[in-house]
Amino acid sequence: MSRRPRFVSRLGVADLVTTGNAALGLLAALAATFDPATAARLVLLAAVADGLDGVLARKYGGTPVGPHLDSLADVASFGVAPAVLVAVVATGEWTWAGSPALFVASAVVPALFVSMAVVRLGVYNVEDEGEKTTHGVQTTLAATIVAAGTLAGMGSPTLLLGLATVLAVLMVTPIRYPDLHWRDALVMGAVQAGAILLPGRPGDVFAFALLFLALGYMSLGPRFYWREAGGEGAAAEHTDGETGA
Repeated sequence: MSRRPRFVSRLGVADLVTTGNAALGLLAALAATFDPATAARLVLLAAVADGLDGVLARKYGGTPVGPHLDSLADVASFGVAPAVLVAVVATGEWTWAGSPALFVASAVVPALFVSMAVVRLGVYNVEDEGEKTTHGVQTTLAATIVAAGTLAGMGSPTLLLGLATVLAVLMVTPIRYPDLHWRDALVMGAVQAGAILLPGRPGDVFAFALLFLALGYMSLGPRFYWREAGGEGAAAEHTDGETGA
């Protein structure tokens, strides 16, 4: 009698999407070395997958390993990938011989971004999993802002380094962010799809819209974001994971 391999038998449909999310993170990091715009689109595609696995988990059921896979995938797609994107853009502008301080910053800031993403996800798993709100800016939201800014033509080295620094700090603040309502998550997903798929000016418009929505949620969400009574955050992954956009 044939038996499925041990690891495969532990995975559900949503978990397969989560592992695909991790693969997209690697592809985004590789793409950043030759085309930052492609890398940004792959990060946004990973964010779409990040929301999709939650939908699938609620429909077909999650697994005990789902939350752990989710956080590991988030490190790749929303920690390492955007950090590599920032580092590649910055080191392409500044060299050790020409601007040693800025060249060092081009490595230190992305490293800080990844470190804070790891800390944020670790704390989330222990303290916020399953809650309707979470401490600090979500890694998905931070990565979405970096990617959308790149596609919207705001990918100058100075701006990206400054943005990555601010987002790294905000990821570990005690500020509480509510989960997105499912209707708002659908709107964000549609805007993300437009920024990913549409070329030229239409894609730029969607990228600007996505950046505007993400920054608006980051700035105003903790105080003004509404929730329906008894509503469920649509962006929770595996009925648990952290998502911001």
